[in-house]
Amino acid sequence: MNEKGMHQINVDEEVYAFLKQHAEPFKDTPNSVIRRFLPLKSGAVEIKDNNGGKVLPQFPQSVPNALAEILEVIILVKNQGLSRVEATHKVAELRGITTQAVIDKYCRQLGKRAYEVDDLLTTSNMDEFKTLLIERFPYHSKVIESVFEKIKK
Repeated sequence: MNEKGMHQINVDEEVYAFLKQHAEPFKDTPNSVIRRFLPLKSGAVEIKDNNGGKVLPQFPQSVPNALAEILEVIILVKNQGLSRVEATHKVAELRGITTQAVIDKYCRQLGKRAYEVDDLLTTSNMDEFKTLLIERFPYHSKVIESVFEKIKK
């Protein structure tokens, strides 16, 4: 085992070519590429608030990564005061994925442009954002409702 709980592995040429094909240059590591394709939750450390409490909830395994990432961005923006861009970078870092992968979740999958997501993140539009998420992820409405109840107004 190497530093920080990392292990060294050997891969064949075909796997190496796959990793290179799916990597974003200067952003991805082999681990982040593999992690994107495996149904794993992030092994990264949690964000703590000033009192040592967890900022981001642990979502049930049944919650799709797309929904979890969107909710994490919302929590970081509304409860931690980060900009959407800062929150996107933080979620990507914590999950070991690219920022573009996170942006894809709240833009392409929700059919919105970044400026439209910024608009949804305003206090007056949070109900609209919640409705959009429930329409997109109807089987996870309880998780969505729970997160929105804990968002600072």
